[in-house]
Amino acid sequence: MPDRVTVYVGIGSNVDREHNLNRGLALLRQRFGQLVVSPIYECPAVGFEGSHFYNAALSFETGESAADVNAALREIEDASGRDRSLPKFSPRTLDLDLLLYGDQVIDRDGLQIPRTDILEYDFVLKPLADLAPELVHPLAGKPMCQLWEAFDKTGSRLRLACMPAMAPGI
Repeated sequence: MPDRVTVYVGIGSNVDREHNLNRGLALLRQRFGQLVVSPIYECPAVGFEGSHFYNAALSFETGESAADVNAALREIEDASGRDRSLPKFSPRTLDLDLLLYGDQVIDRDGLQIPRTDILEYDFVLKPLADLAPELVHPLAGKPMCQLWEAFDKTGSRLRLACMPAMAPGI
């Protein structure tokens, strides 16, 4: 069994958002144990016209490989009604993205870690910076708080979401 690593995951939904985020968090907790969850942000859909998303970041420790974690995330998405026949940019019941796997850099078998979305989208970087401000991006070499401080926020419509109900145990 590999050493335990801290994994960071982006979570989002724009279909029955509160229900699907809570369900996703409960399934993640059931599968991986204790989670640490960032504040939840609301932002417009990117790449298509649709309802606003709720987005957050979360972390947990695991001894599983990055490939196994990623496969488990896909299973949880599927269990939450994710329709993979839709275009890449489309409504999502649940979207789980493996953002970071410890400090590893991985680019094989369709798995790219760290995920490029971290440096491209405010709704990925801001929750991650809230969750782990001193965490150093393995390629950029800077902590998430500095990356967020330097991020171009022009046109950002990200705002803290009001989502009072969280899955039990989160």
